[in-house]
Amino acid sequence: MDNVIEIQNIVKNYQVGSVIVRALRSVSIDIKRNEYVAIMGPSGSGKSTLMNLLGCLDTPTSGAYILNGTDVSKMEDDYLAEIRNKEIGFVFQTFNLLPRYSALECHITFNICRCC
Repeated sequence: MDNVIEIQNIVKNYQVGSVIVRALRSVSIDIKRNEYVAIMGPSGSGKSTLMNLLGCLDTPTSGAYILNGTDVSKMEDDYLAEIRNKEIGFVFQTFNLLPRYSALECHITFNICRCC
């Protein structure tokens, strides 16, 4: 199994009042270990929704998400938090630093780097 990510027919719907918004419709993708992938598309095409699913920040309405051989698509929040802690790294558009700390202070205070 070379795939680190397997997305099979993922659907994500949101209910906004009485309206159902179909954010993703039967998306499938396989991403192999060490493969670089860009997710591109116009505004409103579902890129952020897909990234939230890939990052285990949300779960799909239907379909399967296999991460490193484990189906995470139906996991509860506590298990998803453990997966995020051990399997996934995030790089945010904004740095999300604590406003009272500099990057260096965060590094020292919270031992962010495992090499020290």
